[in-house]
Formats: sequence, structure tokens, C-alpha cells
Amino acid sequence: MAYTKIHAIKATVDKAIDYICNPEKTDEKMFVSSYACSPETAAYDFKYTLDHCRENSPNKAYHLIQAFAPGEVGFEEAHRIGKELADKLLEGKYSYIVTTHIDKGHVHNHIIFCAADNIEHNKYHDCKQSYYHIRKLSDELCREHNLSVIIPGDQRGRKYKEWQSDQNGSAWKTQIRKDINFCIKSASTYEEFLLLMRAKGYEIKGETFEEGAAKYISFRPLDKERFVRGSAKSLGKEYTKERIRERIERKRERKAVIPKRDYSARRLIDTSDEKFKSSPGLQRWAAIENLKIAAQSYNEVGSLAELEHKIAVKTEAGKSAKQSVVELEHRIKDLAEIIKYAQQYKDNRSYHIGYKKAKNPDAYFRRYESQIILYGGARRMLEQAGINLKGLNVDKLNAEYQELTKQKSKLTYTYKDCKKEVRELNRKLENLNQYLGKDMPTTQDTKNRQQSL
Repeated sequence: MAYTKIHAIKATVDKAIDYICNPEKTDEKMFVSSYACSPETAAYDFKYTLDHCRENSPNKAYHLIQAFAPGEVGFEEAHRIGKELADKLLEGKYSYIVTTHIDKGHVHNHIIFCAADNIEHNKYHDCKQSYYHIRKLSDELCREHNLSVIIPGDQRGRKYKEWQSDQNGSAWKTQIRKDINFCIKSASTYEEFLLLMRAKGYEIKGETFEEGAAKYISFRPLDKERFVRGSAKSLGKEYTKERIRERIERKRERKAVIPKRDYSARRLIDTSDEKFKSSPGLQRWAAIENLKIAAQSYNEVGSLAELEHKIAVKTEAGKSAKQSVVELEHRIKDLAEIIKYAQQYKDNRSYHIGYKKAKNPDAYFRRYESQIILYGGARRMLEQAGINLKGLNVDKLNAEYQELTKQKSKLTYTYKDCKKEVRELNRKLENLNQYLGKDMPTTQDTKNRQQSL
């Protein structure tokens, strides 16, 4: 289980970096990693990028903390998770430092990243949505590493009106109104309306209009002991039997208007529940619905063999697209780092030349310290990456970056589309197997296929 929080750094970036890189906290810097910057010169690296940014936001960097439950994860694994979180969140665009602190009772990561990206020099926008995104990514990584996650509770704060409705017993009346409205919309006659309401499990009395009949129609849901009157006082003036009949008769269509639904996208209704056993009307309704689901699924797929073949083909296509996306992400990340250092090398090379030619090198260095340091760091990183400095072309590197980004976007769409289609096809296969009474080894197979995507 991991908790996350983030805050902006508006000043003293160097002090924040010094704090998270403290040797006493990081096992003599054993658990210190960085991307597109050096921990020793990160403040200079960040400043260089920020100087190219056109936005006026005062934020210079962001400090993200990821804390784990005591005893749940080791130092090395925690550090690995921290780097994975930084890579997933920042997508190779922002320079960052990741450190893991081991001096507390709980293991925790510190991630400091530049507020501006290295490619377009746009600022990172911190908001509620971005925080939820961070938390989601952290939870996904925890699951991948077999760590626990915080499951949000189903109970949320309610408005006063909702609470009051529960107190005076009107909350369940709202559901009755919804069911009545649905059945009115679906029925072409008053008799059809009554049939549909009974199929939903309602017991009805006082529905007739004959002489001596009850003044009010009344409805009793399956899980309630008493009837509710269709009166202006109880449900509202739109739910008297006279008004219900009038609403049906005034509809433009005289035949039943069944909302168009994609039945094949639904799961078969489980009729083993107790409420179905005690209601023949509800059983009939469920049987009709299940027939529609199975029939539409079968019409769309042709045969079970064809359906299984489609699932296999789409699963393989999705896996291939996903693998290609992962490979492209690595290439894009590496290229983004090279572009950053290439631009940094190009912009500061003149200061290095000036330093070599200066009559007073010490004075020149003091004046242009940051530029000279950045040049040296950029040159070292480019040489380590095997980049030919004489033929360095930043525009060409940027064009390659844009092309790789486009490829990633297309493949990501393909992967997501395949994943969605496999999920829908698996649901159809399960429905058909269940409806035909076949053994369904497909449940675990379905999970395995979906997890592989």
C-alpha cells in the first residue's frame, strides 16, 4: 500500500534536492537515481529548462512523496517502484531525481522533477485531476508488485435532501417512480404497462377502472411489506392510474416502444436469486431478456468457433500492439534525454570555448559557472550515449521524436481498441456458453486473456 502527496517548489530547488539526496537517508546515495539530469547539478539543469519556458508560473519543480506501509516492501523494490512511477507519470519529458529514504520506520520515495518539460518547455499543471492520476498510477504499480492498495469506500457524503428522504421513507418511492416511468415509456397500452410492472416484481392492486373499483392504484415492491398508493400525495399527480393511462394513450406511438439496447453487451441475468423464485412474472421477464441477449450475441458472431477465433486474433493483435508501445516508450524516453542534452550542449558550447580562450579562466568561470558546468555534463552524457558531436543535429532529433510519438499514439489506440473488443467478445462467449448450458472454462481463460492485454 502506498500513499502519495505532491507539492510545488517555488524556490530553493537546490536545498530540496540536497535534502532528498542526503547520504544518511539514502544509504550513502545507494538509492539515488536520475533522468535527464545529474543529482549534483540538477538545480542547474532545471534552471536551464525553465529559462526556455514562456509560462509565468512561479513553480520551479515538484516534490512527490510515495510512502509505503511499514514492513510491506524492501528498499530496492521501493526504489524500483519509485522510478517506474516517475517514468509512467512524466513519460520521459521531464528531468527528475528519485531517492528512497531508509531512515524512518516506513520506506518512502522522494521524486523531484522539473516544472517544465525538456521538449516543448511547457509547465506541468498540478491539479486535482493530476493528483488522482498519480494515485492511480501508484496503485497500479502496487498491484503489479503484489502490494496492497487502498480501496475507496462505496459510501460517500450525501446531500441533506437525500438523507431526509431516507428518514421519511421516500427514497424507495423514487425507485418506484423510475420503474413506472420506464414501463410507461415501453408500453403501448395500459394493460401492457401493468404486465411490465408485474414482470419487474411489483404486486399491484386497485388497477381497474370499473364501477366500485378502488380509487387509487397501489404498488408493492418485492422487498417491501406495504403498498404505496399512486396518489398525488404519495407518489405525485403524474402517478395516479388515470394519469398513467393518459400518459400512455397520449404517446405518439401506439405500439410498445422498447428502448433500443445492445443486448449482446449485457450479461445474462442470474435467476437463482431468491426474488426470482417467488415471482413468476419476474422469471418470465428474465427469460425474455436472456433470450434477447443470447440471440443478438449469436447473430453477431455467427458461431462459437468463429467467436473463439476472433477472440484469439484480437488478443494476439492487442498483445503485439502493447509490446510495440512499450518498446516505443523506451526509445522515446532515451531520445528525449538525448535531445535535452543536445540542446544544452549546443546552447552552452560558446561558453566552453570562451573559457578555453579566456585570459583569466578563473574569473570567466565564476561569471559563467552554470553554463560551463551544463556544457560539460551534456557533453559527457552524449559521448556515453555514442552520439557523434560533430554531426549533432537537434532539429533532426526532434523530428525523429515527433515521428516516434505519432507511432506510439496510433499503436496505443490499436491496443485499447483490441482490449475493448476482446472484453466484449468474451462477454458474448460467456453468455452463449451459459445460455446453451455448456461447461464454462472460459471464466479463468477470460481473465488470463484480459490480463495479458
